Amino acid sequence: MRRDSTGPPTSILAGADVVLVGLFSAKDKEFGGKLDRLAASVKARGGRVVSRHVQRRGVSHGGAAEMTESFSRRTLLSPGKAREIAQACRAAKVGVAVFVNPLTEHQRAVLGDMFGCRVISGEDLLTPGR
Repeated sequence: MRRDSTGPPTSILAGADVVLVGLFSAKDKEFGGKLDRLAASVKARGGRVVSRHVQRRGVSHGGAAEMTESFSRRTLLSPGKAREIAQACRAAKVGVAVFVNPLTEHQRAVLGDMFGCRVISGEDLLTPGR
């Protein structure tokens, strides 16, 4: 799938290999369930989840108090985690990366360039015509 594919998430996900990505608080004990629900939504739209990537926040370097600030305004993730996911996406020739978290248009563009695929948020799967 080309990174510049457009259209509703249903058509974008159909037949695509997909990675799931989430930034979660260290206190969030339900992160696995959130990823499971997102995976079910992707599968229902014809996508195939090939990997999951989790960035935990508040585990070190300031604790959960820093959770309200993203690691990077550009990527939402730490630089190392963003590189790790980019390598995985390119190696697996992933078509779409779906984030649990909401993303700005700028984050989508930056991450899409880094990952080499279309980047959407799970919220997009709930928004008709997105």
